[in-house]
Amino acid sequence: MKRAAVEAIAALAREAPSDVAARAYGGVVSTFGAGSLIPNPFDPRLILRIAPAVAKAAMESGVATRPIVNFERYQDGLNEFVFRSGFIMKPVFAQSKTAPKRIVYADGEDERILRATQAVVEEGLALPILIGRPAVIATRLERFGLSVRPGRNFVLINPEDDPHYREYVRAYLQIAGRKGITPEAAHTVLRTDTTVIAALMVERGDADAMLCGIEGRFAAHLGHIRDIIGYAPGVQDFAALALVITPKGAYFLADTEVRAEPTASEIAEMARLAAAHVRRFGLEPKIALLSHSDFGSADSKSARKMRAATALLAAQHPELELDGEMHGDTALDPLLRERVFPHARLSGEANVLIMPTLDAANITYQLIKAIADALPVGPILMGAAKPAHILSPSVTARGIVNMTAVAVVEAQDRRTSGM
Repeated sequence: MKRAAVEAIAALAREAPSDVAARAYGGVVSTFGAGSLIPNPFDPRLILRIAPAVAKAAMESGVATRPIVNFERYQDGLNEFVFRSGFIMKPVFAQSKTAPKRIVYADGEDERILRATQAVVEEGLALPILIGRPAVIATRLERFGLSVRPGRNFVLINPEDDPHYREYVRAYLQIAGRKGITPEAAHTVLRTDTTVIAALMVERGDADAMLCGIEGRFAAHLGHIRDIIGYAPGVQDFAALALVITPKGAYFLADTEVRAEPTASEIAEMARLAAAHVRRFGLEPKIALLSHSDFGSADSKSARKMRAATALLAAQHPELELDGEMHGDTALDPLLRERVFPHARLSGEANVLIMPTLDAANITYQLIKAIADALPVGPILMGAAKPAHILSPSVTARGIVNMTAVAVVEAQDRRTSGM
């Protein structure tokens, strides 16, 4: 067992350093060699490598009195312990590996993107495309001890010298020429704005999905996606769905980023879009439309709006399990809901919480993250004609890996459905 532990440690020491270990040491850690013969003690993968190796050795030597019957389940448990997102993300990761898609990362020079690319390649989740200057990326890959390389593990798009530059300029002018973009401005944008490049790649079919937003304002990135990729058929506007993974469970919140004062029809629309995304996580959506009113206890304009949205959604999509308008605790406590309104169409605990305003959704999202020490996934942009997502500037490398898997599964789903 000691030998198994040593071999596992030695193998991990030769892998690229994790983003967690890098953050603990200010972004730079030593790679395998004379100065780093063992893994960093902050590396969360230690338990994922050493524990299974020792357990297998104990079973093979006969020392183990309770051999592990299902090693896959055992490793899943370790993953869930180390990465709290393990359980909820497992179906998404498993599905993404069945048919990896081309994901273009607009912020290809960012350390978190590079570390995420290493993990994405190792786990076989996607076919990465990075936008960035080759010299900058080469230097940073070396500095961070990452083994992935352009041309071998990912495609590199150099915004300063791309063979498709003229084609992209023409495409951008066709799309945005009537929105104040001059030919001269288009040439400049296609050299400097990587979100525009990524969106054009997705629109033209050169990539299956895009991730952007690590730098700059959400609204600016959203504007480019709106102009270039546009809305899915029949969608009124974009909306953002945020997943928070808490010790109590996983909850999806909308709209946390886009629609400030959505109408009843817009709320019904975002709930429908959210349901489709939740199903990609292998979950059946249970939708609660929230309000300060609890099944008619108040009659304000906001309460009437959520009441109307509930009726509209139920009429348009009778297959969905939903109800409202209701308090937040009523949505999460079936016993309380039974006392308040015994005839509710929602059973069990709601996992999709639709808010009446952007303020309510975003404040709730931020508070849950802080108070419950929740792990966020997203925001997931809903309503785009093709998969496009805007990351938060505070996103971690692991968060980018999670969103990569989400984007891959969405691209698979859209291709299957013909969208």
